[in-house]
Amino acid sequence: MKTLKDAKVGEKVKVARLNGLGATKKRIMDMGITKGTELYVRKVAPLGDPIEINARGYELSLRKEDANMIEIV
Repeated sequence: MKTLKDAKVGEKVKVARLNGLGATKKRIMDMGITKGTELYVRKVAPLGDPIEINARGYELSLRKEDANMIEIV
């Protein structure tokens, strides 16, 4: 399965599933990233960390390890 970490800049994706446990998964869900949410990858830092996305009308920056927990289609 492809994760958000694998998405390219300018790509629109949809969240298929959230992996992770406990506080980390809850933190991601609290940011508005839930199953079915559309995400737009705006930028990726030169070293790949963080990844900047648009979700539900606002901008977020995610670490690579958090982006790796978000499966996309």
